[in-house]
Amino acid sequence: MRRRTKRIALITGASSGLGAEFARQIDQSEERIDEIWLLARREDRLREVAQSLKKACRLVPMDLTKEENLDALEMMLAADQVRIGLLINCAGFGKIGSYASVDRHQAARMIDLNCKAAVAVSQLALDFMEEGDRILEIVSASAFLPLPGLNVYAASKAFLYAYARALRKELEPRHIAVTAVCPYWIKDTEFIDGAKSTESPDSDLVIRSFPMSSRARRVVRDALWASRKGLALSCSGLPATMMHLLLPLLPTEAVLNLWMKTVK
Repeated sequence: MRRRTKRIALITGASSGLGAEFARQIDQSEERIDEIWLLARREDRLREVAQSLKKACRLVPMDLTKEENLDALEMMLAADQVRIGLLINCAGFGKIGSYASVDRHQAARMIDLNCKAAVAVSQLALDFMEEGDRILEIVSASAFLPLPGLNVYAASKAFLYAYARALRKELEPRHIAVTAVCPYWIKDTEFIDGAKSTESPDSDLVIRSFPMSSRARRVVRDALWASRKGLALSCSGLPATMMHLLLPLLPTEAVLNLWMKTVK
């Protein structure tokens, strides 16, 4: 087998939001990365991101919810004999609304992308990783609590959080660090607008405000710092940190009742 001489960063969901910001900050950092692989569905947006970067880039336009694309990604990695120095799983989306306004197809797609695709990419990437390489799973502070109005999304992130924490322990003998990134609301990504786009005019659950929102630049900066330090968790900002520390200590039903007062 040829020696892996090219060290890459593989970023899913790289066409916008946190994924694009990770690409920019890695490009400007001192990370030992030879090439950044940008993966998302929208090739035109990937091209825009790549044009803003100095490092060599490879565009990988694909939908990770399709099994044949996962097979294709694995073959591409094998053909290039790359070493994945950084895997950053940003691909994911959410829909706001109760069970009545988020149909079963949307719910299933959330699970397919937020859970199944994240696990699949992590699993296949590990064949191309070595000691000292790192994984960042982009989770959410919503992983810490069931959230009516974001029920499937929050549940999918709770799954990913548990997976990331367990995978970290499993990979300790290989000295590959896994960091679960759990941000609060982020004001300058497409997530909030995308999530709100499915709200029905007569929906019984509408999230009306997103107070104390973070910015993508800070979330990514904090996540990369935590990853370099080998930390298990990155909770950028006070709200996410407090949710992580306090919610396990509080009665879930009482917290849910308080949450329901913020939605209609």
